[in-house]
Amino acid sequence: MISSVLVLVVVVVGGVTRLTESGLSITEWRPITGVMPPLSQEAWEEEFTKYKATPEFKMLNHSSTLDDFKRIYYMEWSHRILGRLIGVVFVVPLAYFTITKKISNPLALKLGGLGLLIGAQGAMGWYMVQSGMEGSLLETPGAVPRVSHYRLAAHLALAFALYMGMFSTGMSIIKDWRFVRTGMSSGLPGASFTAAMINPIAKRFKSYSWALTGLVLLTALSGVFVAGLDAGLVYNEWPLMGGRLAPPADELFSSVYTKNETKSDLWRNIFENPTTVQFNHRVLATTTYAGMALLFAQTFRPSWRSIIPPLALTSARAAFVMANVQVLLGISTLVYLVPVPLAAAHQAGSIMLLSSMLQLLIALRRPGIAAASWRKMTLSTAAKKSPTT
Repeated sequence: MISSVLVLVVVVVGGVTRLTESGLSITEWRPITGVMPPLSQEAWEEEFTKYKATPEFKMLNHSSTLDDFKRIYYMEWSHRILGRLIGVVFVVPLAYFTITKKISNPLALKLGGLGLLIGAQGAMGWYMVQSGMEGSLLETPGAVPRVSHYRLAAHLALAFALYMGMFSTGMSIIKDWRFVRTGMSSGLPGASFTAAMINPIAKRFKSYSWALTGLVLLTALSGVFVAGLDAGLVYNEWPLMGGRLAPPADELFSSVYTKNETKSDLWRNIFENPTTVQFNHRVLATTTYAGMALLFAQTFRPSWRSIIPPLALTSARAAFVMANVQVLLGISTLVYLVPVPLAAAHQAGSIMLLSSMLQLLIALRRPGIAAASWRKMTLSTAAKKSPTT
């Protein structure tokens, strides 16, 4: 759970790094020697000289001073050092728990996979940064020195996967441990919980929750394309776009973004046209919110309240509250032209909304086999120790 919080922090810091245009300030990837920032004036001058050779400096920041460079350098350095910290905090204890047999082999393999994902995330981060340093940007008319939004999406998708793996594993273990100690599962006795979850209403509720969680994740990933293309700086009004619900069709599917001579690849607009990307994010966000509202309404139906476990009902209501917060953050970010604090809060809100949905799914999860066996053994041991009458 500590590691998942660190992932949340590093995602927010990464968002601020992008918003402050600091991500291209460090021109090399040195996983070991890059831990320490420059410590002397000579070292700073050397790093600044490397930065001066990048397209970003030549095209945008050619008037920057060394002090200006230090500010963006420390922002990117903080992002990278937090990534390294996650690796240490997660992998070192994992190695200890695995070697000392304090966790099962299946759990060790699962967590080991998350450890490998941390390394893959670092490699993807550097692969993303490289895309913003390509010399071809200097020769491309109208090019902007920024990272590939496709690589940015892959980078953040890995971060979401890492967070989801850590958060769901941690919360599942906590739930199992509570079941072992108390015999309660999501606010119901174990037998009652098992009976409730085989009810058709509970099955529909669980299926709907899974689908809605996927929609929340898809909406969050669509927001990455909005960020990567600076699409939040077009149509800064809500709920209309240019005085209408949707921009003109020829703007949403413009031939400007095609690469084939036949113009048959209009689909590229979905991922490369800022107007279309923002419109898609709006549609997904609206659909997600409507789904969250419907789920929220179901929690007050007497027939559903009598079946769904209490913790699941509370989790669904909490998720709807978070959805309202996220919508307000999104609208405010758009209307106020993407200020850094609001944009960072909106990115953090996407993870918090995803967390609330994961918590809902965990509340609908049956205790693991190991927890059920441990609980049974505990009760058996307690029965043998109790005096007979």
